Amino acid sequence: MSTEPIKEFDPIVLTQDLPAEGLRAGDVGWVVLVHRDGAGFEVEFVTLGGETVSVVTLAAGALRPVGPREIAHVRAVA
Repeated sequence: MSTEPIKEFDPIVLTQDLPAEGLRAGDVGWVVLVHRDGAGFEVEFVTLGGETVSVVTLAAGALRPVGPREIAHVRAVA
């Protein structure tokens, strides 16, 4: 894993389920805004077809950087 700080436009991995948003731990999103030097992040989650599923504000502990040896896994969303 990278020790670099998470920046805008970085992909991230969700580390907890967010049932109200239809998101699960392991889902990949993209940072669209960094709050207070990385204390929190605005993250967009999209389908592979480009449809936005959710845009959520997350504390730093609810996500992690994507690792260099990880691959995406597909699942359908409601």
